[in-house]
Amino acid sequence: MTGVERREQLVDVSRVLFAEKGFDGTSVEEIASRAKVSKPVVYEHFGGKEGIYAVVVDREIQHLTSALTSALDGGGHPKVLVERMALTLLTYIETSTDGFQILVRDSPVAQATGTFSSLIGDVATQVEHILANEFKKRGLDPKAAPIYSQMLVGMVALTGQYWLDARSPDKAEVAAHLVNLAWNGLSSLERRPTLTRET
Repeated sequence: MTGVERREQLVDVSRVLFAEKGFDGTSVEEIASRAKVSKPVVYEHFGGKEGIYAVVVDREIQHLTSALTSALDGGGHPKVLVERMALTLLTYIETSTDGFQILVRDSPVAQATGTFSSLIGDVATQVEHILANEFKKRGLDPKAAPIYSQMLVGMVALTGQYWLDARSPDKAEVAAHLVNLAWNGLSSLERRPTLTRET
């Protein structure tokens, strides 16, 4: 096996282990054992468990970011964009279950980027611009778009985490329910929402 092939093998083995057991539950010994190599080979390629974990997380973040960016770049009616975003995330969960499980765990590697929450924040920033334009068209304050984008993207992300285990109903139905709540709620926004105070 070439060095590049060995590196890819170690990444693949580690990805499965991190999804099954998490970062803390996975050891370099176990990675080496599953890959049928010695521990020094793992250290040689990645410097340790943190190094290989960072590579696995980075690849998953890139894969999901690319998919979500493509879904939002297509343009179209805001409702269609919400549908695309929901379906893209659910498709990623369906086809890359191991990767999603890794992303939703708390990252033990101290870093400001490369976590699921940072990815969701990046997507929310993209959605923010779409919402700001839509708010202007409807006579709503576009300054409120950042908080609404966080709510919208967070709703989709948390539903995705729930669906990871439930897998029912099917992803198209889940996406339809998400869009139903988000769109029908967004389509009737009040200009100056206030809380109902109990007397």
